Amino acid sequence: QVQLVESGGGLVQAGGSLRLSCAASGLTFSTYAMGWFRQAPGKEREFVTAIDWSGTSTYYANSVKGRFTISRDNAKNTVYLQTNSLKPEDTAVYYCAAGHHPIATMRGDYWGQGTQVTVSS
Repeated sequence: QVQLVESGGGLVQAGGSLRLSCAASGLTFSTYAMGWFRQAPGKEREFVTAIDWSGTSTYYANSVKGRFTISRDNAKNTVYLQTNSLKPEDTAVYYCAAGHHPIATMRGDYWGQGTQVTVSS
């Protein structure tokens, strides 16, 4: 009954931006750290970013630091990922995750189905 549903992916040119959303239901959203992971073609799933339960602390993979911003709206049970200055290597399926973990070691207890981000050169 826990559901995480991502949206907002698409095809953009290098240097462009997308705002991804993840709508959560079936869990007490405000008690969970939330995160984003991605999986590129032929590669393993990797951590992108996470945000703590209150939205006051964030953590980013070095590959996206300074370009991506995670945020959350607990009143809407939604977490966002603003992606700026996109590069072709950002092309991946982006997955939303919820977990009771420190954000620096974020793991997914629950996962969304993913949304495709494709960045053309």
